Amino acid sequence: MGNLRRLVMDVLKPLEPSIVELVQLLADLEGVDGVNISIYEIDRRVENAKITVEGRNLDYKSIVRVIEENGGAVHSIDEVAAGSVLIEDVVTAQD
Repeated sequence: MGNLRRLVMDVLKPLEPSIVELVQLLADLEGVDGVNISIYEIDRRVENAKITVEGRNLDYKSIVRVIEENGGAVHSIDEVAAGSVLIEDVVTAQD
């Protein structure tokens, strides 16, 4: 399998656990170098979050398991990167 390096997900999560607790749980997973969680919408009981995970040989199933075990649901995978280097988006004429 390829070396999964970056995963960006749109996640619906309950207010508890907090993003501080969830980010720490995700950061503790093997192969994870860093995690960023940004909240872009809050409702009475849930938050919509953008979760970015970077590392080497990320285990997608383990990442999703931690999110789901803490009451979250992955709505979409918005970006993935794999390989020996990360390639950043480049602005083109189509953009």
